[in-house]
Amino acid sequence: MKRTKADNTIDEIHEIRFEISDRFDGDVFAIAQDAARRQTASNRPLWHPKTTNKPIGIGARLPGRPSHTT
Repeated sequence: MKRTKADNTIDEIHEIRFEISDRFDGDVFAIAQDAARRQTASNRPLWHPKTTNKPIGIGARLPGRPSHTT
């Protein structure tokens, strides 16, 4: 089977993930702390959505969808 550019990109992403995981001995908390530290140090703007996702709840009627009654 011929490998595609997408296959190579995915393999590269996996390799980088393994390198990062190895650097922090698989400690996800340490990886997240390092990412937050680097983001803060970059002084790049961080996108914040205008609204937050809120759960609709069980039995809530969705706009444009018929209500189901039993």
